[in-house]
Amino acid sequence: MINYNVDTDGIATITWDMPGRTMNVLNEGSLKAYTEILDKALKDEKVKGIILTSGKDTFIAGADLEMLLNADTSDAAKLTEQFSQLQKLFRRQETGGKPIVAAINGTALGGGFEICLATHYRIAAANPKTKIGQPEVKLGLLPGGGGTQRIPRLIGVMNAAPILIEGKDLTVDAAKGLGLIHEVVPAGELLSRAKAWLTAAPTEQVVPEYAGKGAKAIDGRAVQPWDRKGFKTPGFPGGQVWSPPGVQTFIGGNAMIAGKTNGVYPAPKAIMSCVYEGLQLPFDSGLKVETRYFVSLLRDPVAKSMIRTLFFGLQEANKLARRPKGVPKQEYKKIGVLGAGLMGAGIATVSVQAGLDIVLIDRDQAAADKGKAHIAGELDKLVKRGRMDQAKRDGLLAKVTATPDFGALKDCDLVIEAVFENRDVKAEATKKAEAALPKTAVFASNTSTLPITGLAEASSKPDHFIGLHFFSPVEKMPLVEIIMGKKTSQETLARALDYVQKIRKTPIVVNDSRGFFTSRVCGAFISEGHRLLKEGVPAAMIENCARFAGMPVGPLSLNDEVAIDLSWKIADQTRRDAEAAGVKYESSGTEDILELMVKKLERFGRKNGKGFYDYPADGKKHLWPDLQKHFPADPKLLYGEGEEKRAKETEIKKRLLYVQAVDTARCLEANVLTDPQDGDVGSIMGLGFAPQTGGAISLIDQVGIKKFVAECDDFAKKYGKQFEVPKLLRDMAAKGQSFYGKQAKAA
Repeated sequence: MINYNVDTDGIATITWDMPGRTMNVLNEGSLKAYTEILDKALKDEKVKGIILTSGKDTFIAGADLEMLLNADTSDAAKLTEQFSQLQKLFRRQETGGKPIVAAINGTALGGGFEICLATHYRIAAANPKTKIGQPEVKLGLLPGGGGTQRIPRLIGVMNAAPILIEGKDLTVDAAKGLGLIHEVVPAGELLSRAKAWLTAAPTEQVVPEYAGKGAKAIDGRAVQPWDRKGFKTPGFPGGQVWSPPGVQTFIGGNAMIAGKTNGVYPAPKAIMSCVYEGLQLPFDSGLKVETRYFVSLLRDPVAKSMIRTLFFGLQEANKLARRPKGVPKQEYKKIGVLGAGLMGAGIATVSVQAGLDIVLIDRDQAAADKGKAHIAGELDKLVKRGRMDQAKRDGLLAKVTATPDFGALKDCDLVIEAVFENRDVKAEATKKAEAALPKTAVFASNTSTLPITGLAEASSKPDHFIGLHFFSPVEKMPLVEIIMGKKTSQETLARALDYVQKIRKTPIVVNDSRGFFTSRVCGAFISEGHRLLKEGVPAAMIENCARFAGMPVGPLSLNDEVAIDLSWKIADQTRRDAEAAGVKYESSGTEDILELMVKKLERFGRKNGKGFYDYPADGKKHLWPDLQKHFPADPKLLYGEGEEKRAKETEIKKRLLYVQAVDTARCLEANVLTDPQDGDVGSIMGLGFAPQTGGAISLIDQVGIKKFVAECDDFAKKYGKQFEVPKLLRDMAAKGQSFYGKQAKAA
């Protein structure tokens, strides 16, 4: 795993190069090997200095998350002892009395950067793609190898905050500018420069009471700043946390965390506590504080849920784990997009950015040109932000052909239909496109609710017909929901997945049904917001409870964004389809709200500046003041205080999350979803479902299925059938089962 070499000048080079892995990680095996080699180097009198580097393109990617996910969290004392060993290893590294250089040849994240921080000099190879940082907070954890203590002591709390609390990555140049890296050199000079620093004459000697062990005097370069007598944390007068700037920093930091997280993420608060407490203590005591908080987070189900979904789940989706085997990879060159409106132009934008030629079709030249102008505007934003130069922008825009002529599709590998959400309009577009397309082309519909099997009836090749459901705005939303019709072939699925990977989006695969997975769950969230409004819950309370439950926006705001009139049209289309099929239409009980807003008040949402919110041209959006007239709020909720109101707030938060989780479980039972992980990835990446839960299915595991079923039964009695749990959940509750094995309850 780790190579060791000592040259004739007494410089030991320790090279991490774990076999069978594309990146080095910190796990039990690699840390054991490193501990033995480090001790060997520190004890060898011939070794004058040590270079720590990597034999791979990256340095060290961080801790092995599989190890953390599978950790037994039942015994806090055992966990504390286990993870304090990493702290002790890094302390032995930096206090061993020999100067150590980190020769950082690629990305160093998490524990991979913490091992660098515990060296005495850090040199990085110049590479704009190299990432330096502590991303643990994004997975519900904190740096557990000293990052919360070393980084603030090196660069001050203000500079450390974005790295620790937001998980912000740095380039090597930015890291050097902050003082986390000492030098940035050409890659070919990395090791020679490291050796040059080690072989230079030491500038001072330090007695062992300050650093080092077993030596009368050591090279002063082998002493960390915090181990020197009189060290003071930069940024505060006298290094004191309780200085006026220190107090302002932590008060402001707490307010910032509360504002950004709404209190649903424990990790940022724990990181701030680590820094605050640790900087008031001797360094080794600060490390103990960090370990204590790290263990508390690891024992919290939030961290494991986020690791499982936001790392492993995303990784599997992006690696196309659901791609059928044996189908040759599709290399796309040219695709067509039918409909140059907001969605079609967005799909064309992300496709051209991936290097594809685009045929953008609409009813006339003016409409097609408008879509191309949208693409130009998006590319211009990238130029303005310095992420693209003008020449590349012009070259990409030249790859877009805007036209009303369906004949231009003649050599497209794929066509994505993004026309009006109407079965007849889509059928007409399908037939016109297929008349011009090659026989091998894939035809995809970007519908949000209409069943793919029904839409495929207009196609002469239903086996080549598939759903590609994008989310608005396409340029920002990372998920694509791939929908399999009853006749969609496995080859078509494989080719659709190849396209989604090409445009760097995350795919989930679902089976056909009205609303598929994401749209129906989104609709459940919005409809519950409508029901709460009808019950007399103030609109502001609904919206705030949603955000304090972990949702990015409330259900009323979301309805404005997706368009209230679209919700009305979808409900109306669903009703008409049910009548045509001779089946009973299942009302959501909220159609009256949609009818009032759309038909009587002409409030369509953000699209016309009027919805549940007002959107003044020269100001910030705000709830429509007259909403209270149409939906009078319960005075006890509007003006009340105390335990009763707090209990109601807790109930509202649960209702808004549970209604989505129940519907996700229904999708699993109906085989719309075929894997719980797709439900978790899809709910977070497509709907913004409270990420701290790990997704809609992980939420059920967090609560415990038995308790979840009992609470939903109570909600169903009080508020309606939307909370009726499927047989799948009731059976699992009776058997004491969970979706991800051992129940992920808080320890």
